Amino acid sequence: MMRACSWGPQFCEDGSTVFRLWAPAESTLALEIDGRRIAMKRQDDGWFAVRLENQPVGALYGFVLSDGRRVPDPASRFQPLGVDGPSLLCGPDCFAWRQADWCGRPWEEAVFYELHVGTFTRDGTYDAAIEHLPRLAEMGFTAIELMPIAQFPGRWGWGYDGVLQFAPHNAYGTPDDLKRLVDAAHQCGLMVFLDVVYNHFGPEGNFLAHYAPGFFHSEDPTPWGSRIAFDEPAVRSYFIGNVLHWLQEYRFDGLRLDAVDQIVDAGTPHILQEISDTVDATFTDRQVHLVVENPSNGGDLLVADETGHRLFAGDWNDEFHHAMHVAVTGEAEGHYAPYKDRPWKQVKQALAKGYLNQGKTTVGSALPNSACLPPTAFVHFLQNHDQVGNRALGDRLHTSLEPKVHRLLTEILFLSPQIPLVFMGDEHLSDRPFRFFADYSGDLAADIHRNRFKEAENFGGYPAGAGPEDIVDPNGWATFTKSKLDWANLDVPEQRDWRAFITRLIETRRRFVVPLLANARGCAGAIVSETDAELFVDWRLNGGLLQLRANTSEEPRTFGADLGDLVYASGPDGKRDVIAAWSTLLFVRPSGIFAHEAGS
Repeated sequence: MMRACSWGPQFCEDGSTVFRLWAPAESTLALEIDGRRIAMKRQDDGWFAVRLENQPVGALYGFVLSDGRRVPDPASRFQPLGVDGPSLLCGPDCFAWRQADWCGRPWEEAVFYELHVGTFTRDGTYDAAIEHLPRLAEMGFTAIELMPIAQFPGRWGWGYDGVLQFAPHNAYGTPDDLKRLVDAAHQCGLMVFLDVVYNHFGPEGNFLAHYAPGFFHSEDPTPWGSRIAFDEPAVRSYFIGNVLHWLQEYRFDGLRLDAVDQIVDAGTPHILQEISDTVDATFTDRQVHLVVENPSNGGDLLVADETGHRLFAGDWNDEFHHAMHVAVTGEAEGHYAPYKDRPWKQVKQALAKGYLNQGKTTVGSALPNSACLPPTAFVHFLQNHDQVGNRALGDRLHTSLEPKVHRLLTEILFLSPQIPLVFMGDEHLSDRPFRFFADYSGDLAADIHRNRFKEAENFGGYPAGAGPEDIVDPNGWATFTKSKLDWANLDVPEQRDWRAFITRLIETRRRFVVPLLANARGCAGAIVSETDAELFVDWRLNGGLLQLRANTSEEPRTFGADLGDLVYASGPDGKRDVIAAWSTLLFVRPSGIFAHEAGS
């Protein structure tokens, strides 16, 4: 789809600069830059524009509305003074990429490490994060995923309330600092994904509604704010441009789109399909992957077309997490209530089939049975930022489990064919909580604090001896700083041994699981035992048969014969047909045996 106007400053070959803003509700508009105020000319469809004969890179600028209000550029590339301040005119990209030939990695190799820039290190900056990338790569992680960094209000926050989608959050560093982080990750062989929020804007610092009310469908809000009007061409242009901005300007390897069930679009094609089609057509020289979080379980976003292309590579499968969490913690309220009936059975179903509950379509095509989707269409995790940070105390899963149980869950996560994701700190058994935090004041801060009680009830309730009074103010500075990882104790034997354990699991996955996953097809998984404690699942994949045998009980279990080569065992192998309590075995049968079976 061709667009007449683009958002943000445009640098022309003749040395001039064009500033544009879509402000259909305004009768007049002016550009304010370098202390000058320059009238802008109204064009078609509510756009205003002005051309400067030079390129005043490094200047602060903004727009002056007809009522005298000053607003930043909604497509600002950097906000040195925050959401209420002027925008910085960043010049054409001249960053000296050291890994300019980086072409990405195949999706099936992805082993995700989700991190929040502000709490990943003590300094909380892009530059500070670079130090820890080699360690993650040495452990075998192949991708880091940054929680949202689009400019949001205040100095600290999770980032899901961003309002200036093109500007990296100023508290984390400059745009070039972010590029250095991506470049350093690529040097380590790590892909870099960015979490983007295209379903709403945050409640503070969003001025679009003043001069472009048509940007939103305010009569049909999402749970977090006004719904975005993707049926408006200028709005579509904004978000398509934003996708390309992050992938081209910063060379991210992929994006994770937050809560796409709240993205409603009456246009054709659906905005999600247009995003996917645009990325597919634009990036033909390197691998770029798009991921969704789709609570509605719309498999239409994941199904392959006749050419094998999928709109999105994978979806965060909360149902795997929820069933697993209930099985090992007994917490069965709030979001976990639907999983209290035979949770281990549901874990097996999620491993074998994907979604436990078929959802609704998103882009309007037919809804496939999730079992018909390849296992690589699902991203699995034992916890992510939501499931830690929304808990009453922000406590991590391993702090409430017996070590043998936690080890088993971790084995299941890495040795299954789904794409694994680990939340920052869990790779070294961090004892630091991760809480929800934001930097608001007044009534909005009070509302956010009150909402914490509801979220706590949804994510496990209150631990023994704790109550609502133990939920700290999310707007407090200490809430933020106490969520920062502590990297000082990595040589403690327990942490060192755990990192070695994770390294072994990822290496086993790399050697024996990943080779089976290229072009994986659907209908691959089969539950072998109906006994809840016997988490026995087979997957018929292009390269062979993957056979997981995990015992989630206190007693040894028999699992029979007809198995491939043993490639992983929790402990000593023991008897060939017996698996010890709380232990895991993984077998691989090469595809040649399939060919023999087919001809017999």
